[in-house]
Amino acid sequence: MTAEPVAVPHVVQVDLAGRTALVTGGGSGIGRACALRLGAAGAKVLVVDRNLEAAKAVAAEAGGRAEGVDLADAAAVDRLDVDVDIVVNNAGLQHVAPLQDFPVERFAYIQRVMVEAPFLIIRRALPHMYARGWGRVVNISSVHGLRASPYKAAYVSAKHALEGLSKVVALEGAAHGVTANCINPAYVRTALVESQIADQAASHGIPEAEVIEKIMLARAAIKRLIEPEEVAELLAYLCSPPAAFITGASIALDGGWTAN
Repeated sequence: MTAEPVAVPHVVQVDLAGRTALVTGGGSGIGRACALRLGAAGAKVLVVDRNLEAAKAVAAEAGGRAEGVDLADAAAVDRLDVDVDIVVNNAGLQHVAPLQDFPVERFAYIQRVMVEAPFLIIRRALPHMYARGWGRVVNISSVHGLRASPYKAAYVSAKHALEGLSKVVALEGAAHGVTANCINPAYVRTALVESQIADQAASHGIPEAEVIEKIMLARAAIKRLIEPEEVAELLAYLCSPPAAFITGASIALDGGWTAN
């Protein structure tokens, strides 16, 4: 087992020329990988991120455009151009605290970003998708949309809510050529996760690889981080013709975590 990144080639053959996409949290991590993968497949991508400069950098690389938006601001979300064929709800954040100490406003903020914003975006995007007879809603959920962990009340609640929303969209959209699915990764190699690994390695006095294997991924069978590009490649498949019958699904990309 290694903590080093794993190369992820593009293997899914999908032509998204003439399609438009919106990716939230697209300025870094999973969102960046998703935006770049959709752009590589020919889609015109709107990269949405709270950090406008990061969004602009990704948009330039993907051949798309950028919007700087705080997804907790419903009015700002409603100003987004959501006449798109593909919606990727990826933006999220974490707060760790015992339930009795969990800040109420922080809980509410996380729900606004990770549940209400996806609802608002999908709600306004569906008429365009219905009119075209084709649409793909891909919600980047988490293993925590399928399992719980202590001290993560807001995140686990939000991801479970996103799962429910995704299934309703699948049922309502099917007659219109629209599919909706969740991708459920375990720990993904992002800047935030890597900083957590480094901090835990220093505090415990153990190598970073051991932090991943024995602490973060104790419940997973495969002891490595997921690369953002692996999530993006699954997204690409869900946008391809062979995936047209997959809807209402929650696809675990968790190295066997949920097999326990």
